[in-house]
Amino acid sequence: MKKKSVRFETEVIHAGYDSSLHQGSLVPPLYQTSTFTFTTAELGEKRFAGLEDGYIYSRLGNPTVKILEERVAALEKGEVALAFSSGMAAVSAVLFTLTKTGDHILCSQGVYGCTFGFLQLLKEKYEISHDFSRMDSVETLEKEILPNTACIYIETPINPTMKLVDLQMVAKVAKEKGIPVVVDNTFCSPYLQNPISLGCDIVIHSATKYIGGHGDVIAGLVVGNKEFINRVARTTQKDIGGIISPFDAWLLLRGLKTLPVRMDRHSENANQLFQFLKKHPKVDSIYYPGDPDHEDYQIMKKQMKQPGGLLSFSIKGTKKTAQRLMNQLKLIKVAVSLGDTETLIQHPATMTHAVVPEEERRNMGFDDTLLRLSVGLEAWEDLKDDLEQALEKI
Repeated sequence: MKKKSVRFETEVIHAGYDSSLHQGSLVPPLYQTSTFTFTTAELGEKRFAGLEDGYIYSRLGNPTVKILEERVAALEKGEVALAFSSGMAAVSAVLFTLTKTGDHILCSQGVYGCTFGFLQLLKEKYEISHDFSRMDSVETLEKEILPNTACIYIETPINPTMKLVDLQMVAKVAKEKGIPVVVDNTFCSPYLQNPISLGCDIVIHSATKYIGGHGDVIAGLVVGNKEFINRVARTTQKDIGGIISPFDAWLLLRGLKTLPVRMDRHSENANQLFQFLKKHPKVDSIYYPGDPDHEDYQIMKKQMKQPGGLLSFSIKGTKKTAQRLMNQLKLIKVAVSLGDTETLIQHPATMTHAVVPEEERRNMGFDDTLLRLSVGLEAWEDLKDDLEQALEKI
């Protein structure tokens, strides 16, 4: 009889872990060790030669890290995963592995500021070019894919404009041309969106955000097929060395257990604040995938379980007006991360996307009046009250 697959809420707690292999410990143990001993010299030789499975050195593999990787691979519907010391370590490892001098990367119209910076580095040091695309139609993609395009890199929702990309449409075009599609799925987490199930090839997470969920760890994850992940592990991860610590992996395993519960609450709270902000006279415009008036609302309904816990809005006024609003907040914290239990607000033009030139920021679709809100797990009524009192003072 075929084994019945379990649901996400069960896999997020149990996938990748067999307590009988770890002295019956209910919680995955923390293997806080840098290296592993061999019972004989011959065993060490076999492991280094790849003739026998087993742990050698924690930069090359660790039992706690392995549990995390197997769990996230299961949640993202991928074959295998690799854990990294940060989201940018994951991004850079993937792009280094997929490209060589003279290649081209086609990107969604807007990416995280540090991803933008890394793309610039690839261009300046290694002559790997990139272009930004709206990716709004098959015709657009076919026109902008070049003969030397090595991969398509997507954020959806895009940071910080919350624009969406139709992943099935992009994957179909890319597959016909033999080009891998990479998706930064940080804003959604595996609970809200599964790009591999939609035809994409590689998924990246800044696990610092929703996967960790408690603002106490920096980490990254990559999910894909065995051939690609093995290539990353044997080259970029091993030799550049952006590996995760066992303790950080342990923290992520703990955070993951509550991911579905947290994401439901993040999404519910964000929707409540969206309803309030959309009607406020001092808000010029609002960007939220769950807005029926959002240009990509139908894409959200097709590929996301819920709209998520992030929204951006523009204030009527100037950069100083936006900053005054932030300074008046009492409960909501000014900070640049997202996915934490606390609600955070930031000013992309001077914070996360400060490295992006002003003209390029405008091409991405935002200016100095835009604020990004990562909605936490507090009572939404208290968050609304805090926003309301701050808006009254500007």
